[in-house]
Amino acid sequence: MLMHNPPHPGKVLKELCIEPLGLTVTEAAKGLGVSRKTLSTILNGKSGISPEMAVRLSIAFNTSSESWLNQQSQYDLWQFEQHRKELHVIQLSVT
Repeated sequence: MLMHNPPHPGKVLKELCIEPLGLTVTEAAKGLGVSRKTLSTILNGKSGISPEMAVRLSIAFNTSSESWLNQQSQYDLWQFEQHRKELHVIQLSVT
């Protein structure tokens, strides 16, 4: 079952991991081994969590990489489900 309008994983990252530790975007990016711009685009919901980033986050924040990818997948799927009728797909299976 899909969650109703799940938050972008960047929001979760910001609110549950970065802010409680009092980290700046620059400090968090340095700790993750990525550029400030890369982390900023994730935190602002402009890009998603890649498998590589999921592993980096799991190491940095002692979480599972699967949890980050699941959050991204739920977010993406919910977004696409909102435009389901616009896809113009014909059912090909027998009902």
